[in-house]
Amino acid sequence: MIATLALALGFAIPAQAAAADSPCSIAEGACLRLSTNEAWLIYHGSVSYGPVPVTHGRPGYETPTGTFSVLRKVQNEWSVPYNGPMPYSTYFTSDGIAFHEGSLSEPSHGCVHLSHEAAVTFFDNLLIGEQVQVVP
Repeated sequence: MIATLALALGFAIPAQAAAADSPCSIAEGACLRLSTNEAWLIYHGSVSYGPVPVTHGRPGYETPTGTFSVLRKVQNEWSVPYNGPMPYSTYFTSDGIAFHEGSLSEPSHGCVHLSHEAAVTFFDNLLIGEQVQVVP
């Protein structure tokens, strides 16, 4: 709740190395760098949260690169194809790729796994229509 309020008021939230710049060019939304397994929230063109550790798609299930829009959010999602929970899902592709709480040691089937704290923060602060930029 404090993170949501701080972001809404435009305050930066420390998380690991919050002063680090993101590699993305978006002004509002989320940034994901696959090569370093890191993600950020961006607010008014500046990092407001992150970097936070992530895991992403394993070989054959790669997380796509590009710029997407947040499409929908489901707090208590269940993956039918992979028969598992996807808490705090924030979808950004039409074929089911989302940020969600998950393992930070095992790669996914394309989604972006976050810690519980980070998944809640992304879920609470990313708005439908905001951008998600995924860079190599």
